[in-house]
Amino acid sequence: MTKTNAMRLLEAQGVVFRTCEYEVDPEDLSAETVARKIELPLEQVFKTLLARGDRNGLCFAVIPGNCELDLKALAKGTGDRKIDLVPVKELQGLTGYIRGGVTALAAKKDFPVFLDETAELFDVISVSAGQRGVQMLVHPQDYLRVTGAQLGAWGH
Repeated sequence: MTKTNAMRLLEAQGVVFRTCEYEVDPEDLSAETVARKIELPLEQVFKTLLARGDRNGLCFAVIPGNCELDLKALAKGTGDRKIDLVPVKELQGLTGYIRGGVTALAAKKDFPVFLDETAELFDVISVSAGQRGVQMLVHPQDYLRVTGAQLGAWGH
């Protein structure tokens, strides 16, 4: 496995993590499929979404795989009147990552990160390692420390 920038960032910060590799089906990048392949409950597999607010610009929302992003809650948390998901075609240019491999760790720019508060219910959460087919298992407190994420109820 190739070491990703996200892994290098965690190592540089002294964060202990594990990786889980799985076979990628480009037609099915869903969190449900990832959870099944790495044998974790769906609510423990977090997906990283990029959103754009009308006042404060871009941010990452990191929510459990069994949730949809609550755009109203996120807008309130970011101080925006309106917030929408960034179209898939813009992801790589903005983050350096492709759909199914987006992570808030070592992205092209350090956008604010909003982590769903349910992350604290687990010893480890699964987040993308920055490439399709590789997840990282990391302690939520380490993830919060490295990303500077704001906790809240961002999923529903």
